Amino acid sequence: MKFLDIIDKVNSWRLRHISNKNFLIVVSIIVGIIAGLAAILLKTVVHYIQHFLHWVLEDEKFNFLLFAFPLIGILLTVYYVQRFRKGKIGRGIPSILISIAKRSSNIERDKTYSHIITSALTVGFGGSAGLEAPIVVTGAAIGSITAKDLKMNYRERTLLLACGVAAGISAIFNSPIAGVLFAVEVILVEFSLPAFVPLLISSATAAVLSNLLYKDQLFFLITKGWHMNAIPLYIVLGILMGLVSVYVTRTAIFTEELFKSKKKPYLKAIIGGIILGVMIFILPPLYGEGYYSIENLLSGHYEQLLANSLFTSFIGNHWFPILIAVVIILVKMVATSVTIGAGGNGGIFAPSLFIGALTGFVFAHALNLLGIIDLTEANFIVAGMAGALSGVMHAPLTAIFLIAEITGGYALFVPLMIVSSMSFLISRYFEPYSIYMRKLAAKGLHKRDRDKIVLNKIKLKDMVETDFVNVTTENTLGELVDKIAHSKRNIFPVLDEDNHLLGVVLLDSIREIMFHHEKYNTLFVKDLMTQPPSILDVNEEMHDVMKKFDTYNSWNLPVTEGNKYIGFVSKSAIFTKYRHLLIKQSDQHFS
Repeated sequence: MKFLDIIDKVNSWRLRHISNKNFLIVVSIIVGIIAGLAAILLKTVVHYIQHFLHWVLEDEKFNFLLFAFPLIGILLTVYYVQRFRKGKIGRGIPSILISIAKRSSNIERDKTYSHIITSALTVGFGGSAGLEAPIVVTGAAIGSITAKDLKMNYRERTLLLACGVAAGISAIFNSPIAGVLFAVEVILVEFSLPAFVPLLISSATAAVLSNLLYKDQLFFLITKGWHMNAIPLYIVLGILMGLVSVYVTRTAIFTEELFKSKKKPYLKAIIGGIILGVMIFILPPLYGEGYYSIENLLSGHYEQLLANSLFTSFIGNHWFPILIAVVIILVKMVATSVTIGAGGNGGIFAPSLFIGALTGFVFAHALNLLGIIDLTEANFIVAGMAGALSGVMHAPLTAIFLIAEITGGYALFVPLMIVSSMSFLISRYFEPYSIYMRKLAAKGLHKRDRDKIVLNKIKLKDMVETDFVNVTTENTLGELVDKIAHSKRNIFPVLDEDNHLLGVVLLDSIREIMFHHEKYNTLFVKDLMTQPPSILDVNEEMHDVMKKFDTYNSWNLPVTEGNKYIGFVSKSAIFTKYRHLLIKQSDQHFS
């Protein structure tokens, strides 16, 4: 039996025996299971790749490979993308948001596995990036494809896409609450309370699977709580994290833009891989996600920042680890952007945690060395991680609960709230859009721009009306009047023999001379036609089309494809379609 036949039978059965609301709950569990297994698979594969490479590096004569491994990983990733994805893979969370805004939440089927393969190669071989963005894309694809196969509508498809995202985050961090909050704060364009139920179920399902199959907690925090006299310092740390987040965002975008100008994928991979290899050779903590370094900081082994590096002789110097940590903070996002810009696949989630942990360490350890105050450094490391996530992603609730869940630091909720909120406020003051949203904002697709999002669901090609009677420049007024008598339109496009638009004749502009019979053979269309205020290309975005309607105060504009006339589009027809989509999207209750 074919797969599609099975799907048709499932759909037929569920329409007869189960309500849409209950079926959505069942499917959210299925999405949670599949996305959870995908996250566990990715973590496991990367773990074994890294374990094998560390075993190779135990022999000192192979230490030079630390320089080569990231290059190998990026080259393998680029080969896969070029060979199997035609050079395009749609990296990162912005690709999901664009799919929601422009593609009706439809994601390519091969993204259910392509991001697992490419990110495992990139990060497993030491690429300075995180696994979270690839697993988020994978989870989103699983949710989208499942909904599409089950013939669910746009709203349900978007919700299941978000369920896949929540499940992916939940499984990779063992943090079900953070998974739900991430889906709500970052992914869902609009949110209502009924949507919480499938998100919670999908996220919880993935967390149960993760705990059964991959029990390791990411970090272990030993803390006796926090002290009231440290509150001003948490506020200062929050401000500092906001500024660091702005630096991270701008550095990431600037570095990735530099690589975009390079068109040859393998040359770009080699250049980026060599740069990354040199950076990791000088500063080994830049290798991979950086979670090992965070574990060392939380356990007080900060001298490990200098281990296996050119600076091991400075381990006895109490201030040198701080200096190295500052340097790493400044270059970590460069290393991450080089990894991604060169063709690797990964995200900024883990690097943000890493930068936040180092910033919190530098802040607290420096104050302790100066003897100004006795601070619990682990608390500030954890708070710094929350501040970085909040500032970079503009998702303070996700930051607070994620850090509390992955460290077990529930006693630090108040410091986490202070640092996250301050970082968010400072970062948003300088950068109105998060690192994920800047690209979308540039395209008019940010989730706050609801009109643009709805408009961009309308394709201009679908709105073109073709029942206009065309004329030529050599037609006489008499011939034009005859065509007017057989047309229901008041606009007449003037075309040449190659179907190029030369102008238009408006009924209103010739109404006064239509009944002057003596001019029927002496006046020609070329004497009567005018130029339209603007000509639209069929591939233009709809929000740009509406801008032109407003700019020229027009209600009908001609549309061309390849410089050839194909019809007109009506402003009123677009408004009608827009209103229909708006009503459809506003219906947030389960049927």
